[in-house]
Amino acid sequence: MPVNPELLGRQFPPTPPYLVGREKVREFARAVFADAAEHRDPEAARALGYADVVAPPTFAMVIQDLTLQQLLAQPDSGIALERTIHAKQSFRWTRPIVAGDELRGRMTVTGLRAMGAGAMVTSETEITDADGGHVVTATSVLLIGGDE
Repeated sequence: MPVNPELLGRQFPPTPPYLVGREKVREFARAVFADAAEHRDPEAARALGYADVVAPPTFAMVIQDLTLQQLLAQPDSGIALERTIHAKQSFRWTRPIVAGDELRGRMTVTGLRAMGAGAMVTSETEITDADGGHVVTATSVLLIGGDE
């Protein structure tokens, strides 16, 4: 297995705070074809009880990517980006992400399984708000190919 088995259970430090901006939410919504009014119009979001525009559910990947970059930057990981495929993604929500949120992500490698010459790496990122409240847990599975 090219991936360091000692990654299993490794927890990374929290990411710096990420301030969710209204325009970032709008840009992301356009990019993923999320055309509901609450993703672009603050008044439509307020009518639904939110303080500002609501991010599409997959916006959590913006924060999770910061944690995945921590993993990929580990010199002892054995993970080469050119041999990596993002195989699976899931989310467990407490509440939606809203413009104005200040979010942090903290990742733990929760699974590591050899697959032929490669490996499957599962990580969970707990995304919390400025008060430390849970917003979403994002789970990713990376498929890492073996050396040729």
